[in-house]
Amino acid sequence: MDVKDVFAVAEFSDEKMRKVNLFETKNFFCDVYCLEPGQEQKVHAHEEEDKIYYVLTGRGSFVVGDEKRELGERQIVMAPARAPHGVKNDGDRRLILLVFMTPNPNFK
Repeated sequence: MDVKDVFAVAEFSDEKMRKVNLFETKNFFCDVYCLEPGQEQKVHAHEEEDKIYYVLTGRGSFVVGDEKRELGERQIVMAPARAPHGVKNDGDRRLILLVFMTPNPNFK
């Protein structure tokens, strides 16, 4: 059994958002996204992949499709395939997200 401590693996950078991989198969990946205040994942889309963001700590502004909404701890949102999506930490504390994407576009 492969067990991870999500908070123990969290890494932050002053330069840009950090992604830490927890699990990866041909079917999905599960990452921890770590954003300092002011950092963002620019709005983008995936042609075939669905993505889920789950807020572990902090608050962020999320874009999914043509909607923008602030989400906080214990809230979750899905970005379906082809929907533009992204997140910005516009708060004053660190933002940690658990992120799932399926199918995994990066699996080799």
